[in-house]
Amino acid sequence: MKKYKHLFFDLDRTLWDFDKNSEEAIRDLFDQYNLSSKLSVDFDEFYETYHQINHDLWDNYRKGEVTKDELRLRRFHHSLQNFGFDDAVFALSFNDDYVSLCSSKSNLIPHSMEVLDYLKPNYKLHVITNGFVEAQQVKITNSGLHHYFDKVVVSDGLGFRKPDKRIFDYAFLETGAKPENSIMIGDDYGPDILGAKAVGMDQVYFTKALQNDEKATFVIHSLLELKSIL
Repeated sequence: MKKYKHLFFDLDRTLWDFDKNSEEAIRDLFDQYNLSSKLSVDFDEFYETYHQINHDLWDNYRKGEVTKDELRLRRFHHSLQNFGFDDAVFALSFNDDYVSLCSSKSNLIPHSMEVLDYLKPNYKLHVITNGFVEAQQVKITNSGLHHYFDKVVVSDGLGFRKPDKRIFDYAFLETGAKPENSIMIGDDYGPDILGAKAVGMDQVYFTKALQNDEKATFVIHSLLELKSIL
């Protein structure tokens, strides 16, 4: 087995349960802002609409077609407009409350702590994430993950994001790691797996799909499977 010294984790949906935390935060704010009365719609319908709009905007953000500020301004504004409520100031306030509340949530992907406890004594652990600085550090601290990681690299502020090789090169420089003694663990095939491949790193693709055509050094469906790899 190849000897790794540095393990680089993605954060959202790999360790921190983004989907659960996000839905909880939006549900809390949906009630707080009394959106059911304002929009004449229930939470599930609103959330489904928001989820698709946010997904599309994030896809555009990763491609460099939408800026951080544009994403911040549009995702809830467009969602509210879909139900005939057009108030950009209200939407921006809702968004900022969402970022703050969601980041404070602490739900983790199953077995995150158990696996990190297992890995920490033998490896240098780091994070490479495409999220926003103001959110990612709060997530890591509030969920109790901060003491596991030697370095947290956040794309926001660097001017480039996964799969851009520059963020991996930056991470190597900051940690003293090398591609040949490192491995990337993430759930997003393009940014995490293809990004790592491009700089010569091995990869662990964490996916819910039991069958897929994606190629990675390792494929897992539970974080517990890392124990058989590392």
